[in-house]
Amino acid sequence: MTVLAADNISVLRGGRPILREVSLQAHAGEFIALLGPNGAGKSTLLSALAGLIRPDRGRVMLDAHPILKLPPARLAARRSYLPQNPRLEWPISVERLVALGLTPRLPATGHLPESFRPAIARVLEQCDLAGKRDQPATTLSGGEFARAMLARAIVCEPQILLVDEPVTGLDPRHAMHSMRLLSDIARRGTLVVASLHDLTLAARHATRFAVLVDGALAADAETLTDEIIHRAFGVRSLTTGQGDSLSFTLLSPSEK
Repeated sequence: MTVLAADNISVLRGGRPILREVSLQAHAGEFIALLGPNGAGKSTLLSALAGLIRPDRGRVMLDAHPILKLPPARLAARRSYLPQNPRLEWPISVERLVALGLTPRLPATGHLPESFRPAIARVLEQCDLAGKRDQPATTLSGGEFARAMLARAIVCEPQILLVDEPVTGLDPRHAMHSMRLLSDIARRGTLVVASLHDLTLAARHATRFAVLVDGALAADAETLTDEIIHRAFGVRSLTTGQGDSLSFTLLSPSEK
């Protein structure tokens, strides 16, 4: 079973701590919502978990092996990482952009191998982009491009999926659809860790909540509570409904 673990990691930038002794163990089939205010260190933690940066202290382990010592091709075959605010400069088609998620098996030039097309067609359909297959990806709207990048991240069916604010900028229908998609992927056995700001969508779909405040892990829980929200964001919340109808209303200090 896949186990990804941050072991007491700290990250400094310009002498300033971005992460402070964070320890977190994540398992196959979990959908972990990474929550916290702006500047809490969520993106930095995702980068460390992806093996893209070296912590100044501590280490990240994948199945008891230091992630930074794994061969890049072996790591790329197991985990996908979707950064916040990805960019694309080349006017390649949406289909070709999504196919990049199949690297290093993808040919550098020429037509896509026919064997790749079923997987690409599947994720284009899942991300509501089937009608955009041949459109230059640089002409997509912001929300469409975000969905195309999510499709690229999931096309290889990774064991580990790390996504940084995957629903930011999406309209409500596509935000809900993308969260259901991530939840379904986790239920099929993939470890999903997603940085999120929408507390309602996080509470409806995630199975666990890791909360960062000032670079430190302030909470690690299976239920998102008013206490956790107040600890992280300094506001109170009103919870209504349950399951797919669960909703959080954030209250101003005067409404406590």
